This record gives sequence, structure tokens and C-alpha cells, in this order.
Amino acid sequence: MNEGRKEILQIIFIITGLVFLVKLFSIQVLDNRYAELADSNAILKEVEYPFRGLIYDRNGKLIVYNTPEFDINIIRKEVKEFDSARFCEVFQISREELRKRFKEMRARKEYSPYKPTLFIDRLSNPEFARIQDHLDEFPGLYVQARTTRSYTTSALANALGYVSEISKDQLARDESGIYRQGDYVGQSGIEAYYEEQLRGKRGVKFKLRNVRGIEKGSFKDGAYDTLSIPGKDLVSSIDIDLQQYGEFLMKGKAGSVVAIEPSSGEILALISGPSYDPNLLTGRNYSSNFVLISNDTNKPLFTRPLMAQYRPGSIFKIAQAMTALQEGVIRPETRIYCDRSIIGCHGAHSNEDLRGAIANSCNPYFHGVLRRMLNKGVSNDPYEDTRIGLAEWNKHIRSFGFGGSLGVDLPNEKGGLIPTPEYYDRAYNNRPWKFSNIYSLAIGEGENLVVPLQMANFASIVANRGYYYRPHLIKNIGSEGPLPKYQEKLSTTIDPQYFEIAVDAMQQVVESGTGQYRAKLQDFIVCGKTGTVQNDPLPDHSVFIAFAPRDNPKIAVSVYVEDAGQGARAAASIASLIIEKYLIGETKRPYIEQYVLNGQFLY
Repeated sequence: MNEGRKEILQIIFIITGLVFLVKLFSIQVLDNRYAELADSNAILKEVEYPFRGLIYDRNGKLIVYNTPEFDINIIRKEVKEFDSARFCEVFQISREELRKRFKEMRARKEYSPYKPTLFIDRLSNPEFARIQDHLDEFPGLYVQARTTRSYTTSALANALGYVSEISKDQLARDESGIYRQGDYVGQSGIEAYYEEQLRGKRGVKFKLRNVRGIEKGSFKDGAYDTLSIPGKDLVSSIDIDLQQYGEFLMKGKAGSVVAIEPSSGEILALISGPSYDPNLLTGRNYSSNFVLISNDTNKPLFTRPLMAQYRPGSIFKIAQAMTALQEGVIRPETRIYCDRSIIGCHGAHSNEDLRGAIANSCNPYFHGVLRRMLNKGVSNDPYEDTRIGLAEWNKHIRSFGFGGSLGVDLPNEKGGLIPTPEYYDRAYNNRPWKFSNIYSLAIGEGENLVVPLQMANFASIVANRGYYYRPHLIKNIGSEGPLPKYQEKLSTTIDPQYFEIAVDAMQQVVESGTGQYRAKLQDFIVCGKTGTVQNDPLPDHSVFIAFAPRDNPKIAVSVYVEDAGQGARAAASIASLIIEKYLIGETKRPYIEQYVLNGQFLY
């Protein structure tokens, strides 16, 4: 009997011992919270934030750099005899704001009274200088130095993007485990696309303190410290002088300007109008400024060169011409009568060949061209003929980079729309359709949609006689070149020989056609094409694409000015000024510049 009781007591003691051992193991090994609390009075962990990579223009001019800012962290358990009135006086905040900050601090999921917690963020250099000598009046406050973005110019805001604190949703989606609450991250533009290269790697320092909280040097001589690694600098393809000039010309206008170096695909200027000053989205006023900018009805955060999808208008006639030549349904000498009873036209011309039809932007000519492409008579069914022809047409048009994203190194690029047979099947609810239902495609109207970047890339393709490199904004990452995909040469489905016809016609547009009055330059041969895009009930959009010089082109441009009327006016003027500025560094036609700045394009 006694033996049984003895065994039971032994089992109880063993189980109790095991429980204590498991608990002790959990506290000392699995859960480091108690170790942190024990060390917190002696050791202070200080994060060392890396310098974010700088951004330069193609000529080495600094565009984006870092300036210091300071966060004030608080260890709640170390706050003794807190003088709230004095704190409000020093930091120039109200009592209500102070109470709000304490409440928000305690509500944070990661909050611990034994650890540094963010209390006041993003103090500028002057603000920190004002309060620095008073910090010793408030035990438990610690300074965390970091940097924020600053800009040498107000230009290029939409392409550069902005940096702000990582959101809770972004943090939840972060599978890398790199980011912590309070970290800054690129939210748009180059800052977002090249976040991995720009961000660098944070470091950490452990500092010893005595019982009064006074720092006594590094813990174990810095054996556990890690240095921060700065992000990589980026050299952009942007010519910042050209960018600033383009934004000057677009002031007060809605639209875009894109300039590309055809031989490389490097973007020389990316102008979105209207835009904003990037310096407004830095520092402590970021949140209030962001609300103002994002609520602006002019949509300055909307990057039109990548995101605005427009009908291309008459510039599309060049792509139609190249496709028809490749398909063998016309030759350069083919003449089609300008029958305005079929579709409206403009100007004094009647029976042009292909070059003349492009130069005079003849609508009936290209109506006839598309009809020949879509109605080849390969079957006995006219509806089936149109389906077959449209599928072949779509293949060629997409090879110009239309109908899908080009893959530029910026987020949120749209792809536009180049319709397929399946698209029209859905549009007509599977009822039959044929050429007479879709002929407006011929002149760049109807269901065609392109983005301005695609227009500039198309001008580059003609300049290169049939090939292109993906447009991109960054030409060097640290000591390396661009990302590999931007060094890949892409070709169209069109034989290069046909592009000489397009070049001849585009030269004729500027020298004696619709672009002769405002796009012609004295020192260089400019090849261009005007477009006037229907925009009922508002005025038409003004469109122009061009490249120069004719041989060995250095720049290709697309300009899209909303509600500005004929392409030969606003868009052609701005494009020629951009070309002139880039090739010779100034304009020799101040009257054209003044015409653009006056903005009276409809009269």
C-alpha cells in the first residue's frame, strides 16, 4: 500500500519537474522576449538605415539625392516624471496631439514598453537642430537618424515616382522578410521598379548603457554590429535639360511628350502633363500633400505617357501602309482615288500614290488599303474573308509594339488595344461582321487604342527601318549596364526595304505636306506624321510623331496634346522644338515657341 503511494508521489514529482523544465526551455530558448527584457536596461539596439541609391541623368547631372531626417523613438518604461507641458513647448505640438501619439503608440501591434517605439517621425534637419539641445530633458527618448529623398529639379516627377513608409498591406504581402514597419519603400516610377537595387541593406549597432541610460560605448566592441550597405546608384537615360524644356512647353496643357534614342531605346524625355513637384511628397508633410495631389481633378499622378490610352489617328496610316506592302496588296506606285463619298477627307489632292497618300493623310486611300487587306477573296464567304484578313493584319500591327505592353522599366504601363476577330465576335454577340463594320480602323479611329510610349517607339521603328529596343529609363545600375531585356533587338514582321517608303513619305509630310508650317527645321531633315484624333463633343486631340535626322537618327518623338485640334498645330510645334533643343541645344524659332506657350491652337 505504502509502496503504491510512494510511486504515485514519485510520478507527480517527475511530471512537475518536466513541466518546469519545459517552461524553462521555452523561456530561455524558444522565447527571447525575457532575454531582451533582461538586457534592455544595458543594451540598446540601434538600426542603421542604408543610404538609398542616387539617380543621375545621362550626362551625369544629379537628379535625386538623400537628405537627413530624424525619428524620435521612445522606451516607455524609461520615461520618468514626464513634463508634458514642456514637451509640447519644445516639440511645438498641442496636448491633444501628444495624447493622440501616446494612444497610437500603445495601439501598435509591435508595441512593447521595453523597446524603442516610433513616437515622432521625419523631423527635418532644421527641426532637429531646434530640439536637439532639449532631448536630455526627456529620459526615454532616443534619436534614430535616417534619410529622405530630395530633388534637384521639379521635373520628371511621374517617371521618378516617390518613396513613403511601407503600408500594412505591403508588409503583409512581403515574402522576402526584408522590410519592417517604418521602412521606406518606392511606391511608383523608377523608385518602385528599381526598389531592389536602390534600397540597400540595413545594419544594426548594439550600444551599452549604464543604469542612468548614458551610453558607454559598443557592446562587446561591436562584435555583433553589422554595417548598412548603400543602394546602387542609377544613371538614367533622361536628358534633364530636355526634360525641363519639354515640361516648360507643356505647362498648362494635358497630354504627353516622349522622346527616345532610336539606336538604343533609351528614353530621353518622358513628360506627363499636368504633373507635380516631387519635393511635395517628402518629409513630414507627405501625407497632407499626397491627399491634395491625389484629389486634384487634373490627375497629376496619372502618368499619361504610359497609362493614357488614345486612338492613334492618322499616324496609324504608316503602319497600315507597311502592313499592306508586306501582304502584297499594294505597291508604292499604287494609286487610289480620293473618293470623299466613301469617307471624309481634307486638303487638295485626288489620286495619290502611297507616298502622296501618307503625306496628304488621305482617308479614302487607306480605306481602300484596309479593304484590300481584309477582303482578299480567299474563301467564298465575305465574312470569313474579313476574319482571315484581320487575323493576318493583327499579327503585323502587333509586331510594331502595339496591342500590348512594351515592357518599359516603370510600373503600370498599359497595352492599348489592337482588335482581333475574337474581339469583334464578342462585340457583335457572335453575329456576323465584315469590313464595312470596322473600316474606321483604316485611319486610326474605331477600336484602335495606343499609349504615347508606343507612338514614340513606332517612330523609332521607322527611324531604324524595322527594329527597336524596348524603351527604358535606366542605362546603368551601379557599375553595370541596363537590365538584359533592354539590350535585346526586336524586329517587326515587315521587310526593311518597305520602311524607306515610309521615311520618304514622312519627310514629304514635313517638307511639303501637313507638317510643313511648324515642323520643318533649317539644319536637319525631319521626318514626321500628323494626326488629328476625334474627341466628340470636345475638340480633337493633336498628335504628331517624328524623328531626325533622316539618316542615322538621334531622336524619335511622339506628342499628344488633348483637346488642341489639328496635329499640325500644337503637337507638330512641340515635337519640332524638342528635336531642335536636343540636336542643337536651343531653338532658332522663338515665334514657334511663343505660339506653343500662348496655347491658342484652335483659332
